[in-house]
Amino acid sequence: MELRHLYHFVAVAETRHFGQAATRLHLAQPALSQSVRQLEAELGVTLLARTTRQVSLTPAGEFFYRETLRNLDNLEQSARGVRRIAEGRYGLVRIGFTGTAAFDQLPPIARAIKQRLPGIALEIHGDLLTPAQVDGLRSEHLDVAVLRPPVAGDDLVLRRITTESLVLALPVDHRLTTEGSLDVADLAYEDFVMYADTHSVVNEAVVTSCRAAGFTPRREHEAPDTSVLLALVAAGLGVALVPESVRALQLNGVVFRDIAGASTIDLALAWQRERPSALVDALVGALEDAGVLPPVESSVPSSHSKDMP
Repeated sequence: MELRHLYHFVAVAETRHFGQAATRLHLAQPALSQSVRQLEAELGVTLLARTTRQVSLTPAGEFFYRETLRNLDNLEQSARGVRRIAEGRYGLVRIGFTGTAAFDQLPPIARAIKQRLPGIALEIHGDLLTPAQVDGLRSEHLDVAVLRPPVAGDDLVLRRITTESLVLALPVDHRLTTEGSLDVADLAYEDFVMYADTHSVVNEAVVTSCRAAGFTPRREHEAPDTSVLLALVAAGLGVALVPESVRALQLNGVVFRDIAGASTIDLALAWQRERPSALVDALVGALEDAGVLPPVESSVPSSHSKDMP
C-alpha cells in the first residue's frame, strides 16, 4: 500500500465518479481505476461498489474512508510540524539570564518570542553568572544566554543588546538622596556594598569609576546577588553602584539616583558559533524584528572573560 493509493481512493469516495476524481488528481482514468483496485487487493476487501451508472462506498469503504481522512490529516499535521521545526518555528529554547538582566530584558524578549514565534517554548534559567552561562552554552545545556561580555574564546557569537549606565542605590534616609546632581567623587567617604564574586564585571566597573574620581571604594559589605545587595543598602549598611536595569526592582528603603562619572557596562545575547540551530536563528530574527536586538554591527568582542552577578 502506498500513500498515493489513499489519496486516489479519497478522491473517488468524495466525487463518487472515477472520471471526476481523475480530473481532480490530474491523472488518467485507467491509471486511477488500477490504483484503487490495487488498494482493494492489498486490503482484501471491496471498498467501492461499481455499476455502469454510479460508484458508491461499501460499508467497509465507508469505514476506511473515515479512517483514511483522519490518518491523512494526522500525516499533514506531522508534515507541518516537521517543517516548523526545520524552520525554527517550533521547539524549546533554553535561555539564561545573568543577574539584573532578567529585570528589564526578560519581558521584552519573552513577549517578542510569544508574538512572533508562538510555537517556541522558553525555558528560563535566571540569575546565572556569566561563566556559568558560558559553560551552559558550551555543554549545550543552554541554547542562548543574556550575559555580560567580554568572555574568553571565539566559539561564541555575541550580539550587544544594550549598554547600561551604573546608577547609585542609596538608603532612603541617606543625605545624598536630596542632593541635586551627584558625581562619583561624592562617594569618596561612603561605605560600599559590592558583589561577593571577585570577577564581577559590575565590581570592576565600580572600582574603575571610583579610581577615575580619585579614590578606591571602601568595600564594607558583600552580597551574593542583587536582591541581597539591595537589602543591605536598605538596611543602611552602605551605598552601591548597580546597573540601571535594577531600577525595575521596587524595594522599600532604597532610592536610585543617576550619577555622573560612572562607567557603563554591556549586555549581550550569546550562542554557539559552530552549532547551527534553526531555533536560535529564528529567535535572533524575531528579536531583531521586535527591535529588542540591535543590528549586527552592534556585535561585541568575545575575549577576556569576566563575570557579573
